[in-house]
Amino acid sequence: METQQSPILSSLPPLPILFSFFFTVYLIAYFLVFRSWSPKIRPEASSCLISLAHGTPAVFFSSFAILSDPSTGFAAPNTRLQNSVLDFSVAYFLMDLLHYLLFFPGDVLFIGHHLATLFVFLTCRYVASRGAFAVLTLLILAEVTSLCQNVWTLANARRRDVEFAAKVYDFLSPPFYVLYSIVRGFGLIPRWKVT
Repeated sequence: METQQSPILSSLPPLPILFSFFFTVYLIAYFLVFRSWSPKIRPEASSCLISLAHGTPAVFFSSFAILSDPSTGFAAPNTRLQNSVLDFSVAYFLMDLLHYLLFFPGDVLFIGHHLATLFVFLTCRYVASRGAFAVLTLLILAEVTSLCQNVWTLANARRRDVEFAAKVYDFLSPPFYVLYSIVRGFGLIPRWKVT
C-alpha cells in the first residue's frame, strides 16, 4: 500500500527543512546540552554537536547514494538521492557558517573553507546537476573522522576542568592524529586525479 505524503511537506523544498533541523540542533546544544558550560566555549561545543549530527550520517548517506547508482563518472548526472545528500550537507554548512559569522567573524580560514565548500556543493547540486559522485566521495573522506574529531574537540574544551574529559582527550589524541593524517593524505589522491 502506497503512503500519501502531506501536500504541504511535498511542496516544501528540502533545503529549508534540513537547515531548520541543524538550526534546532544548534539551539538545543547551546541552550540545553551545554548550558552549564562556560559562555566562552558553548558556541564551539554547539558547533561540534551539529557537526556530529552531520558528519557520520553524511558518510553513510553518501556511501549509500554512491553505491545506489551505477554511474561512477566524475561528470555523471546527479541522482535524486545524491541531490538529497548534497542538500543535507549544504544545510549543515550554511548553519555552521552562520555560527562562525556570529561568534567567530575573524576566523577567515574557516569562513573561507565553508564558503568554498558551499560553492562546490551548490554548483554541483543546483547549477551543473552533475558531479555528485566525485563530491560525495570527497565528502566521505572529509567526514569519516568527524565523530572522533568532534569528541576529541569537546574533550579538549573541558580537559582542564573535567578529569574524564582529560582522559578522553589523552586517549583519543594519538589515534585521532594518525587517522586524520591518513584520511586527509589519502584524500589528496582523488583531488589530484580530478585536476
